Amino acid sequence: MNYAQNGYNSAFSHIYVEERILSHPRTQKILAHFPNAQVISIGHYKDVFCRRGQQYVQQHQAQNLILAKKEDHFIYEGAKPCQDFGNEHFYYCSTMMNCMFDCSYCYLKGMYPSGHMVIFVNLEDYFEKLEEMLAKSEIYLCVSYDADLLAMDSLTGYASAWADFAKKHGNLKIEIRTKSARMEMWEQCEPASNVIYAFTVAPEEIIAASEKKTPSAKARIACAAEGVKRGFAVRLCFDPMLYLPNWKEYYGNLLEAFDQAFVEKGCRFSDVMDVSVGAFRISQDYMKKIRRVEPDSVIVQFPFVNEGGIYQYPRFLLERMEQYLVEELEKRIPRNRIFLDRE
Repeated sequence: MNYAQNGYNSAFSHIYVEERILSHPRTQKILAHFPNAQVISIGHYKDVFCRRGQQYVQQHQAQNLILAKKEDHFIYEGAKPCQDFGNEHFYYCSTMMNCMFDCSYCYLKGMYPSGHMVIFVNLEDYFEKLEEMLAKSEIYLCVSYDADLLAMDSLTGYASAWADFAKKHGNLKIEIRTKSARMEMWEQCEPASNVIYAFTVAPEEIIAASEKKTPSAKARIACAAEGVKRGFAVRLCFDPMLYLPNWKEYYGNLLEAFDQAFVEKGCRFSDVMDVSVGAFRISQDYMKKIRRVEPDSVIVQFPFVNEGGIYQYPRFLLERMEQYLVEELEKRIPRNRIFLDRE
């Protein structure tokens, strides 16, 4: 998108920086990418990010960047609605807040008051805390929940840094989830069994309807298949499954596109590490906010049912969608490597 032609500034035209981290090496590295940006010194990131009355959608059209220092709560216990893939010690962390992509159904629109992006530059403090935890037990850590680290890796280097850290710790397993399609990343790192590259995938029709600024289905499929070919631990996430008329046809075509891509790369669907499946669901509090900022989204405005504070598709539709996809996946990969969010 050409922001100027649409009445917006270009992305990251303004960068807010906490005074205490102005001289931090990562701050300087990031600022070097934007020599023409207006840099504004602030006391605390919340002074900008948590102001009242912000317009999330408008801000996201031309995001500003906020560089800050994370002070505490570096690692969180994994939330129950999230898939743990059979790992007992399940955690996640947020080194960034908000995403460069603009999916209409994204829970971040219900969770954050601002559409601007925050990057915490003190990654070393996350590593230090994790070292303490790893001395006590093995850990499964999702590092890319609240932002797409791979999509931003050319700016931050965070996905690469997490991968390097994990390779030095045999009792740590990390998941880096993404909707990006950065082929060059496979050239920049070596495969490791404890570094999982999890691709969120969707039919092209759903991407067009609700996943603005994201790579196409074809690009994501090609990138995931290339990772499999090179021996990386690749997870495919059909999660969230989203309803549109003709959804079965769309998801069937998506699977066939994967089949073709794997053949072209000289590998098989069963060479992926595992697969997750889950129909769209979201907390009622988040949904109320998202519906306000996305009034025209066919995905968000669907007449969901509320079960225990969670908005989801009616049970008959939810089960029909998930059952169809699982049955199709079982033709391609063993059932014990297909994870349903409700299991």
